[in-house]
Amino acid sequence: MSRYRLAFAAVALLGTTACNSDNSMTTTTPTRMYNQVQRLGNPLVSEVFLAKRSHATHGSTGPSQDVSLIKSEMISFVATVAGRNATVQNTLAAVLLPDMLIVQTDKAQSTAGWLSWALANGWGGRKLSDDVVDAGLSAIFGSLLDPSNTSPGLATDNVASDSPFLTTFPYVAPANR
Repeated sequence: MSRYRLAFAAVALLGTTACNSDNSMTTTTPTRMYNQVQRLGNPLVSEVFLAKRSHATHGSTGPSQDVSLIKSEMISFVATVAGRNATVQNTLAAVLLPDMLIVQTDKAQSTAGWLSWALANGWGGRKLSDDVVDAGLSAIFGSLLDPSNTSPGLATDNVASDSPFLTTFPYVAPANR
């Protein structure tokens, strides 16, 4: 039997066995397993609040486990390293955990911005122009959550964007070389 006849026979056999009398296909969906290696929706959580030894755990677990796995470490950082009061500790934990980006599309587009959904009645997400490091440092060390408990020198990284954004897609400027 030639290769072409064998191939045709195989296709015909598959076609007749895959369909039943009501012309519906019956197939099984395989279980898919994924290995998550990192997540940085809110870089403040992993890069500021957590010790380096906790990065692998945080990066490989899902948001549903954040409160049980990292809340105490986060609150400890805000209390001991940042020296902030319990109100600031609990507010930051409530706003940032679980660690995922929240986007509320029923809000005005002009209110977009990182942490805006929780702190300024905005719709969340991240704009390219959002300086998430400065916003995060300001939330921890600045007057945003408690005007009487600040360390203004730590509320910014003093690093500006070094590339202008484009007005058309893909919006991000070419990489610096």
